[in-house]
Amino acid sequence: MDLGLSEDHFSRPVGLFLASDIQQLQQAIEECKRVILELPEQSEKQKDAVVRLIHLRLKLQELKDPNEDEPNLRVLLDHRFYKEKSKSVKQTCDKCNTLIWGLIQTWYTCTGCCYRCHSKCLGLISKPCVSSRVSHQAEYELNICPETGLDSQDYRCAECRAPISLRGVPSEARQCDYTGQYYCGHCHWNDLAVIPARVVHNWDFEPRKVSRCSMRYLALMVSRPVLRLREINPLLFNYVEELVEIRKLRQDILRMKPYFITCKEAMEARLLLQLQDRQHFVENDEMYSVQDLLDVRLGRLGCSLTEIHTLFAKHIKLDCERCQAKGFVCELCREGDVLFPFDSHTSVCTDCSAVFHRDCYYDNSTTCPKCARLSLRKQSLFQEPGPDVDA
Repeated sequence: MDLGLSEDHFSRPVGLFLASDIQQLQQAIEECKRVILELPEQSEKQKDAVVRLIHLRLKLQELKDPNEDEPNLRVLLDHRFYKEKSKSVKQTCDKCNTLIWGLIQTWYTCTGCCYRCHSKCLGLISKPCVSSRVSHQAEYELNICPETGLDSQDYRCAECRAPISLRGVPSEARQCDYTGQYYCGHCHWNDLAVIPARVVHNWDFEPRKVSRCSMRYLALMVSRPVLRLREINPLLFNYVEELVEIRKLRQDILRMKPYFITCKEAMEARLLLQLQDRQHFVENDEMYSVQDLLDVRLGRLGCSLTEIHTLFAKHIKLDCERCQAKGFVCELCREGDVLFPFDSHTSVCTDCSAVFHRDCYYDNSTTCPKCARLSLRKQSLFQEPGPDVDA
């Protein structure tokens, strides 16, 4: 096996950067700045020109630094490669699939997608950083292993375009369970990952073999709340009881949120920061991340949300007089204790937010009595006056 030792790591780089190279870069930077000013504001072309300007300036900085044999930062295809300082840890190059010997070899890691490679392999990279894809188009493939066949790929690797076949000649074709496409052994290392499509359709969390590119993309996307389960698979709530419990807890937390954002004590205690790792839980009750669903299956999310729900309810109903004063009285019976919209025995009107005892609400009508009164008032205000009797 090639351990990457054939490279001469002790000789200086072949060729020196000339002053003309720096002058050309400076001219290109000025031209790029002029183009940016001429293009329409916030247009895609202007954004691309700004990215180009950043790359040119980084390259100029590399050329102006004569003290480093290898630059600390390299920007290629949206990758931001930083030179690693570790000399003892052994890694595997994502490009050539050989070991990186940190003691004698220079190597880089992309801060966006954790792509690792030798310095000699940087110029051979052909795939852009998947973090840019996550930033611009954060969505999953939600068809289970959408295979189209090797013939649709012209019997070539979906990433590097090397010839492949199922017979292993000239190279073995390995299928990625996420994309459904086939890859060569250099681009598919039989890494295992949970497939989002299998989770939302089958509640199946068994890890499947995926390509290196898919593995990095899924790792970056795991905590992003991009799954709207009610639209993708609403029947899932009928078969997974834990999801129903989580949805109810999230709805209650959203009803508690208005109390906290108007309460000085709650803001000083920063109660909402209890959910700082799941910011989407204080924004809506529909979006889920794959990490949320993994934690639901393991029972962790239900326990943590229940604890947070108890803490929030304690502040509103017991600890804070201001929040207690914002309770409700049942609009129908006008009796009993003070009600809160997140209580288990209450019903809340989705139109006017009136709060009732659940038994009172369903015993009288399925229509909110407060909304009915408001509707009658509006009708009386806009009702045409009758004929004048004196006339």
